[in-house]
Formats: sequence, structure tokens, C-alpha cells
Amino acid sequence: MSKFDWSNLDAHLLQLLVAVVETGSITAAAQRLGVTQSAVSHLLDKLRGIVGDPLFVKSGRGIVATARAEDLAGQARELLRQLQQFAQSGEFDPSRWRTTLTIAANDFQRDLLLPALSARLRQAAPGVSLRIIPSAVPRLDMLRSDDCQLVISPRPPEGSDIVQKRLFEDLYRVFYDPAVRDAPQSEADYLAAGHATVVYEPRRSLDLDQHLIAKGIARRFAVMVPSFSALPAFVRGTPLLTTAPSLLARHALQGLASCPPPVPCPSMPVYAIWHARYQQDVAHRWLRAQLEAVVAPALAGVTTPMN
Repeated sequence: MSKFDWSNLDAHLLQLLVAVVETGSITAAAQRLGVTQSAVSHLLDKLRGIVGDPLFVKSGRGIVATARAEDLAGQARELLRQLQQFAQSGEFDPSRWRTTLTIAANDFQRDLLLPALSARLRQAAPGVSLRIIPSAVPRLDMLRSDDCQLVISPRPPEGSDIVQKRLFEDLYRVFYDPAVRDAPQSEADYLAAGHATVVYEPRRSLDLDQHLIAKGIARRFAVMVPSFSALPAFVRGTPLLTTAPSLLARHALQGLASCPPPVPCPSMPVYAIWHARYQQDVAHRWLRAQLEAVVAPALAGVTTPMN
């Protein structure tokens, strides 16, 4: 029987559990929390006594969370969120906010919007750490289990408890290396070429590619990569074409030439997506406002100053 009881739990122990589970390292958790490794080890021993589980076991030179620890970490995130809401029930002051925010976004949305958001957070909410994970094709459980607090994606998952808001819309262009080939002049020229595209795991193609296939427009894909940032290495110096969002010309596809597609392509909307539990959360509403504030400058090609 545990010699501790639930009344020994506090926010520090919950934060500790989440930090060690997310980092997979006592050293990294100590750095995140700003405490010593010995303090982390001591608090872990206390937490083990409370819950009656080893929580972490050795694996090679590192540690891995037990199934019980993974389950408790999910509950801990929700409890911490509720504690934050309790503390912020009055006037919200972002300068006093202390948390780690996890945002899921693929490389296109990440590079376009999140550096500017990070700069705003450092200025207005220096106690907030921003953790960015790939969204791939967003799953409902990412938001329901609080693996992330916000998703930025063209593909909102369907669920009655999921909220979304359109941030912007982009058009597709055909990118190519002008040192190797000319722009495709017709649909026949376009379809005769080899193409590079993005396929997210597990084998989920872009909405654009699904749209063109549904229209009977069949291209030959010579290369399929897991992210937009991987495309330039396969297009540059080759006759391959890639059809991608136009705004990538500022980041991943910078230096390549582009032209309008010679086939009808839909536009690509991008959404901010979150769980309904955060709809009225004052801190999350503030976060969403900061994200929306960086959209217009990003689309205009304005760089937010970094401090």
C-alpha cells in the first residue's frame, strides 16, 4: 500500500510527470522545469509512492514511460489546464502565464506562421514555451487527448467537439528548375512530365492530388516525400515538376521558378483547429488572437522582428 495519499499531489508533481513523459529524460525535464536533476529524481520517487507505479523504466541508456505513466500524464495535462483556468478566472495577464503550449503543424504552416507567433509569445508571454509537432493528417485524438492544444492544417478532423476557424487561403503553382526545363505550356506538357509530391504517413496524399485524380487527371509521380521541405532536393537540377501552395516560394521552394497550373486546381484553405474544451478558455482565446495577428503580415511577406 502506498505510504502517501492523493492529498500529497500538487501542480509541481503534475508538471514534473508531464515533463518527463514528454522529454523521455530526467535531464531534459530538469532543464525544462528549471530545477536540478536530483530534485526531479526526488519528486519522481514521491510520485511513485503516491500512485504505486514505477512510472519509468530503463531502456538502453534512457528511460521510457510505463503504460500507467502515459495514462496519468494525459490526466495531469487536463488537471493542469483546469488549474490554469481556475487561476485565470479573473483578468488574464499573459506576462504571468507559465505553461508549455503544443501546436501541431506541418512544415508549410509551421515556417509561414509560427516563427512570428513565437516572437509575439516571447514579448508578451515570456513564461510560455512553444512546442511544435508535425500534424501530418490531423487526428481527432490529438486534440481530444490534449496531445496538442492547437492544430494548423488544411484538413480539420471531423468531430462534434472540434472547433475550427479559417486563417487564410492559398493558390497552387507549378514549381520547376528553370536551369533544366521550361514551364509546362499545356495540360499535355504538364501530364507528360514526371512529378514530385507529398504523401503523409500512412500513405495519405494531398487534397490536391486526390482532387485531380477524381477529375481524371493522372500524373506520373517519380518521387513521393513526407513533407514540402523535402521537395527542393528532388526538383532542383531535374526536369521534375511539383504542384504546391504558392506561399512555399518564400520558404521551402525559394529559388525555383513557378507558373500557374495548366489544369484546374482548387484553392487550399488553412484552418486553426482546437478542441471545444478551449473555446471559452481565456488563455487559449488570447493565443488564438496572437495567431490571427501574425497571418496578415505573413501573407504580405512582412517579417516580425525577433528579440
